Parts: sequence; C-alpha cells; structure tokens
Amino acid sequence: MNETESNALIQSLCEGLRDYSRIDPQLYEKFQVNRGLRRSDGTGVVAGLTKVCNVHGYVLNEGELEPIPGELIYRGYQITDLVRAVEQEKRFGYEESAYLLLFGKLPTETELSEFRSLLAEYRELPDGFVIDMIAKAPSNNIMNKMARSVLALYSYDPECESQTLENELRIAISMIARLPVIMTSAYQVKRQHFDGESLVMHPLRPEESNAQTILSLLRLDRQYTPEEAHLLDICMMLHAEHGGGNNSAFACRVLTSSGTDPYAAYAAAVGALKGYRHGGANQKVINQLEYFKANIKNTEDEGQVADMIRKVLRREANDRAGLVYGMGHAVYTLSDPRAVLLKEKAFELAKGKEIEADFRLLETIERLTPQLLAEKSARAAAKSVCANVDMYSGLVYRMLGIPEDLFTPMFAVSRIAGWSAHRIEEMLTGGRIIRPAYKSIAKATAYQPLAEREG
Repeated sequence: MNETESNALIQSLCEGLRDYSRIDPQLYEKFQVNRGLRRSDGTGVVAGLTKVCNVHGYVLNEGELEPIPGELIYRGYQITDLVRAVEQEKRFGYEESAYLLLFGKLPTETELSEFRSLLAEYRELPDGFVIDMIAKAPSNNIMNKMARSVLALYSYDPECESQTLENELRIAISMIARLPVIMTSAYQVKRQHFDGESLVMHPLRPEESNAQTILSLLRLDRQYTPEEAHLLDICMMLHAEHGGGNNSAFACRVLTSSGTDPYAAYAAAVGALKGYRHGGANQKVINQLEYFKANIKNTEDEGQVADMIRKVLRREANDRAGLVYGMGHAVYTLSDPRAVLLKEKAFELAKGKEIEADFRLLETIERLTPQLLAEKSARAAAKSVCANVDMYSGLVYRMLGIPEDLFTPMFAVSRIAGWSAHRIEEMLTGGRIIRPAYKSIAKATAYQPLAEREG
C-alpha cells in the first residue's frame, strides 16, 4: 500500500468513526451528566478539597449566582497583596510564592534565603542531559519538548520511585528550578535546528532569580533591566497557581491519585496546559490581535472594532470559532485579578512606546465584547463576562522580548509551583484513585463471525 492509498483508507475510516462516536447532546441532559465536570450554570462539580488556592468570582445569593470582583488566594493570601508587597519592597516574589504554595506559610528572610539556595543548587541539569535529551531530538513545539524532558529526568534520578515526603519535596523543588532551564535550552535548540540561527547556551548564574535566569538565558547579550525582570517575576507570580480544578492541576492530581511517579504526573500537567482551551490561549489572543490590526482600517475607531467583534462572534472572521479570545472565564465574572494587575503593569511600561497602541486595542476589545455578546443572545446578556489573564499576558511577554514560541511554556514554568503543591496535597490527603463514572449508551450487539460480516 502506497502513501496515497493509506491516506485514502484513513479518510474512509474517519467517516465511520465520526458516525459511531457521535453522542446526541440531549442525552447529557437526559442522564443528568455534567459534561466537562461543569453544571448547567457553569459552576464546577466539586471533586475534592484543597488548602492550596481559592479562585473566587461569585457568591450564591438566595439560590442565584451573584458576580463579585475576582479574587485569587494563595494559602489564604490575596495575590494582589502579595504582588503589591514585592513591588513596594522592590524584590522578586515568585520564589516566595512558590514557598508559600508548597509549605502553607510565608517564609522568614532566612527561610527564603535557604529556599533560593536550594533552587540554585538544583537548577543545573544532569550531565549530558541537554545534549542527549534536547539537542539530539529537537522539537518545533517547546511544550512537547518540555513534557518529554520532564519524563526523561526520571531516568537520571536514582530515587525516582521513592514516594517519601522528603523525596517528593526534593523533586518538586528541582522541577521549579529546572523547568526554566529546560524551556530556554529547548528554545535555543529549536532556533538552531528549525530557524537556522546560531546555537547559544549560557552558563547558569546561581545568584539570579527564576525570572532573571529566564531573561539571562534567552538573550544573546544576557542584558535586562530591573524593570523587565520584575515585570516577568510578577507574571510568574500571577501564573503560579489557580486552584485544584483547573485542567492541568486536576490532571496532575488524577495521575498522582493512581500512585504514579512525580515525573509522569508533572509531564501530564505540561501536556494539559499545552491545549488552546487552557494555557495555549495567550497565543490565540496574539493571533487575534494581529488579525484585528490587519483587517481594521483604524483600530482607534471603536465602531470599526465593534464591527469586527460582531463578525468574530458570528463566525465570519478570525479563525471562525465564534470566540473572542481573552474574554470569559469559568469562575471569574466581573474581573480576573491577574488581568487587572498585568494590565496595570503593562501600561506603565508601554506608555509612550509603539506597543502602547496594541494595549489600547486590547482594552477596547475588553470593554466592547460584553455588550456585543449581550446583543447576540439573551443567555449571554444574563452572564457577566470579563477579560482573563490571557488577554494581556501574551502582549506583556512580547514587550519583554519573550518569543511567541515561549508564551505557553512561560505559563508552565510558573505553574509548576502550583502543580507541586497539589501533587503533595493529593498524596498526603487524597487516599483514593480519582475515577469518575461514564454512562455507556452503546447497545448490546450479537457477535458475528468474521466471514459473515458485511462492510
């Protein structure tokens, strides 16, 4: 069978597969199935308990959901307070946030210093790892390479199957330290192999924070301003965690509940985050922004922007998915605190620069979309819709010179702190394998011998 014949066969098989796999959407209501583990009002089905993080976007008032300004709470602390504190003290906060998520309390100066030293010690990848696991098998997608590299670390760890708390914590800290190095190494190899650029690998600087390390390893001259490093650090703080119900954290907890090793659980979380419905959404926002700029004569004209949004909602423009990327969230209603903080910081640095026009366009899209959604349907009119963190994170990364290939990987190197906290919590308190039920609607069929079957 040649390639043309095999492709034709696969295409014909797909036609039958589509017919057989289709499930009537009305059956979900008939059997009271919460598709996507979400109730009909959009709230999530409670699948567990956690002390790690709370995502708060509404209250239940006399049986009805009442929107409130969004809150993101790490171990009882508002993310807004954590960010404001490190801003005021002009220091880096991601490592402090990671410590808080792991250990449930804010560190003292001594504890934070010791934690930073541990991260610096574990940041170095095993001997030969970059050559054997990254350079010899380059990937055009950095998220896939990161997932593969996380799994590969298993082979370099003599204690990979030991699930003592001490070993779990060692691996968690090493992952927080190493994932940025894996990301930047994978990107440099990708540039050389796929883009024809020179391969540049810098040595690590143990005195640098995670945010500084990323900028230092990415830039050819290793130069960055304090303002750039602090903005990237804030981005990482905001992305460090988002509750046990988000797709990647839940994936990590599901695998953990089965008793698998930490490298398998963290690799699964990376794979979940890659999806455009989760971490990959910030890239969709940038693509959408470029589409608007290319197809609107005057992006300062709100009427023209509104017309384009209407076309997007009618599936007549952009990728024809009918979605305005960067708008809407499963929990947040009036506001996403991450988007509020990022927008504020981004405008400070963008003011007076060419990229300020892009931020203004995003702000216009954010402001107009809720009312245009309300025009489209009564259901949308009854629901509060706000910008989510993806609305501004991609453009912030672009302003910092972070390549688009790394927009979603940057999410992963930040979120590893939250995944680690959830894995350890699941190990210590879960106690049962996570196994939701699926109702089968396939009909019983009598067996037919091979010779009697018809095509």
